[in-house]
Amino acid sequence: MTSNLDPDARTSYRLITLAARLVQRRQDDALAHLGLTRAAVIALENLAAGPLNQEQLAEAIRVQSQTLGRVLIRLEGAGHITRTRQSTDRRQFKVELTESGAAALEAARRAEINAYPDDPGIGWKVLSEELAKFVSALPADREHGVVPFAATEHRTVRRPQGGRGSGLRGVDQPRP
Repeated sequence: MTSNLDPDARTSYRLITLAARLVQRRQDDALAHLGLTRAAVIALENLAAGPLNQEQLAEAIRVQSQTLGRVLIRLEGAGHITRTRQSTDRRQFKVELTESGAAALEAARRAEINAYPDDPGIGWKVLSEELAKFVSALPADREHGVVPFAATEHRTVRRPQGGRGSGLRGVDQPRP
């Protein structure tokens, strides 16, 4: 599938993915001695404000509940969280941070500090604000065929052969 990405968007997208890979490698190294993964730390961070059910937690960190379940099993085994079946819906688990989990999260935060560049010239607040807008602009469930990051005037309308629409917004219908 070819796309008509704005050249600045394409460059920015590539820089975001490169930066993410580099930081993730450094985070992995920083967390290894704690027996934690990035996914585990993200789950712990999202539980720091209070308990959530597994579906809410999965939605907050934009992963499938089943994927999160594997992370939660390891965290529960390490004593960092508790999972309790909900009385109103026995299929749901209330997930809660333990004291051990709070301590592990604090240790992870200290360890991760070394994963980030220490450059006073980086506008961290601006970067954070722009990345937050970028993440918010991404749909939680990406529709196949929709080209993200392309300015409206750069998106092409594609119609499947046979004249029938695919039902995918942004593919069959022109953008307003």
